[in-house]
Amino acid sequence: MRTGEIVTAGVLALFSMYLMWKSMELPIGYIAGQGPGGGAWPFWLSAMMLICCAMTAIKWWRGTSPQSQSEAPLLDSYGWRMLALVGGGIIVFVALVNVISMYGAIAVFLLYYTKFLGRHGWGVSLALALITPVAFFFFFEGAMRITMPTGMPFTDPVFNILYEIIY
Repeated sequence: MRTGEIVTAGVLALFSMYLMWKSMELPIGYIAGQGPGGGAWPFWLSAMMLICCAMTAIKWWRGTSPQSQSEAPLLDSYGWRMLALVGGGIIVFVALVNVISMYGAIAVFLLYYTKFLGRHGWGVSLALALITPVAFFFFFEGAMRITMPTGMPFTDPVFNILYEIIY
């Protein structure tokens, strides 16, 4: 567990630095009359992730986190099973983005995660799976003016209705 904590923090720190560097290809500050630059969200979120990785490394070095004091294996059989189920769900999510849109893929993933992995009731699962993508749509497409992948043409009727609400 101890080795896993510092290795994970290190890998995530490297990933954060890469994303920050790549985000700087676009403006990362506020552009007057337009809003945040195209690289602002990825850059600042990656910067926050890097700070969290540094905090994890400090706790590891001091030995103050339970993980830094543990000699237990990183994952037991249940951990490997959950990694496969969640990781498989994420792979399916990414594969569905170009088929049923970013928002449709979010809905399918949330339904899978809350109903089948989380074992929540149908009411909670369906509410999250339907409300969250719509809220994300209005945030990204309406407020941020960032267009997400809309998938195949059969998803157009849904987006036409939502675009009518925005414009």
